[in-house]
Amino acid sequence: MDTPPLALTPPRTRPALGTVAEFLKPITWFPPMWAFACGVVASGQNLSEQWGLLLLGLVLTGPLVCASSQAVNDWFDRHVDAINEPQRPIPSGRMPGRWGLGIAIGWTVLSLLWATLMGPWGFAACALAIVLSWAYSAPPVRLKNNGWWGNSACALSYEGLAWLTGTAVMLGGAWPGFHSLALALLFSVGAHGIMTLNDFKAIEGDRRMGVASLPVQLGAQGAAKAACLFMLLPQGLVAACLLNWQLPWHAVAVLVLALLQWPLMARFLREPIARALHLSAFGVPLFVSGMMVSAWGLRQLQPLGVA
Repeated sequence: MDTPPLALTPPRTRPALGTVAEFLKPITWFPPMWAFACGVVASGQNLSEQWGLLLLGLVLTGPLVCASSQAVNDWFDRHVDAINEPQRPIPSGRMPGRWGLGIAIGWTVLSLLWATLMGPWGFAACALAIVLSWAYSAPPVRLKNNGWWGNSACALSYEGLAWLTGTAVMLGGAWPGFHSLALALLFSVGAHGIMTLNDFKAIEGDRRMGVASLPVQLGAQGAAKAACLFMLLPQGLVAACLLNWQLPWHAVAVLVLALLQWPLMARFLREPIARALHLSAFGVPLFVSGMMVSAWGLRQLQPLGVA
């Protein structure tokens, strides 16, 4: 008996919903949402009275702005991903045609519309974060082609800007005080090191496509040392600031959290490529815990009107 010919699978014309969700990378939304929450806590405002604003901000920083930045990056990185991570939605063919670009643009517009609900400061911060995300990924600027500039843009957007936005919107648009500005900047510097950890998995593709990440520029060992320095030094300075602001227990807590990262970093320095993901998974939670400890410290300064 003759075997009927196999039916050919027609080419996909649109992505499945699961592919779109994967494309927007929910796992990456946590850092800016956490930083926004830290800024909210540091503001000293009554959270129970402004929970709606808190919810608006969390949605804006994570599922909207961060997700749009991931979509933008994946679209303009599709050629690099074809080498480093061919299983991703675009290089795998699961996100066909120009759907990736369309989603990136649509999510950007949606983010700006949502930001109008958060007042002038919230909208301005959202617009700046979006400008940074497009400048990071898209030519002709494409900041990510240089690891120093690209990681700085991401760190500032994901940590510092999100923190200051949380503080400002809770204060009714008032400019955050010196203490919040100082800690937001220091934790942004620390986040530069965290961003470097993500670059170790893509060294070969980055080198071939002309992306000068820190592991490409400095070599794996040099980039590992830079990442650890960028992470540890700001935490030490944060602890010193908290101590100077008469918050000794918060300073000690931040210092202990930083010291707990050192054994992980020591193993990472011995095997940078093999251990980068391990440090990211277990060291970064300690780093961001220090952020929240610091935010609660600033909250105690609010009665003095100095945070």
